[in-house]
Amino acid sequence: MTVLCRFAIHGIFKSKWGIRHNHANQEFDDKMSDTSAPSTENYRLLHTMIRVKDLDKSLDFYTRLLGMTEMRKNDFPTGEFTLAFVGYGDESSQAVIELTHNWGQEEPYDLGNGFGHLAIGVPDIYATCDALEKEGVSIPRPPGPMKHGGSVIAFVEDPDGYKIELIERKA
Repeated sequence: MTVLCRFAIHGIFKSKWGIRHNHANQEFDDKMSDTSAPSTENYRLLHTMIRVKDLDKSLDFYTRLLGMTEMRKNDFPTGEFTLAFVGYGDESSQAVIELTHNWGQEEPYDLGNGFGHLAIGVPDIYATCDALEKEGVSIPRPPGPMKHGGSVIAFVEDPDGYKIELIERKA
């Protein structure tokens, strides 16, 4: 059944007489087999954008509490928003977080059910969580081993309620 579903996506299905092609999807199939597509060799993840209600609180959380650096911050008066970029390394080689602050946003953002979390590697998860807890940071999942084995993890929340997974990565 799994194989049938996988092939049905590409316009192929299996009948009792064998594999048949759905001609309505010929153009899609031709594009999928096009070998002239550009190489993705030099692609890389640049940033993840999250909307924040209080930019100052968010900058404090990501820089002072999580140790990121504020890379740049730009106001866009005609659009009534500010973009701030934070991260652990230079944007030319590291992915960063774009904090988008829409001016006049009074209500907290609805985080929806599609976004999962950001993840940050830390050398001592217990000490990190102790320090964050002393700062009043919410820790909905205290540090400890994953339920089904593997890494030692914790989940904390930023000022807007976004989940941040901390994963212990010994140096």
